[in-house]
Amino acid sequence: MSRKKPKARPKRISGGRALIIKRKGHKEKFDERKVYASVYASCLNGHLSEQEAEKIASSVTDDVKKRVHGEREITSDKIFRYVILYLARHNKEIAFLYETHLDVS
Repeated sequence: MSRKKPKARPKRISGGRALIIKRKGHKEKFDERKVYASVYASCLNGHLSEQEAEKIASSVTDDVKKRVHGEREITSDKIFRYVILYLARHNKEIAFLYETHLDVS
């Protein structure tokens, strides 16, 4: 009677950070600074104060980090959708600007 070997688990990502599968198919480590910077820029483009932009960017970044935690791989589109979801809780207009930015740039 032959036994099947258990499937090897995917290797853990160093530092516990997920790998992001980008639109063009390449992968990179999750960088929360990119989430923060993009949310912060959207808030400023939506004419919020720097203080409000910092507050929202920090909160959204924390929420996304919690959502991504424990993932080995995740698509950049999924992170994009998470940002929109969490950003809309703070300001629907800024969430709209964030979501449509790729369409107009």
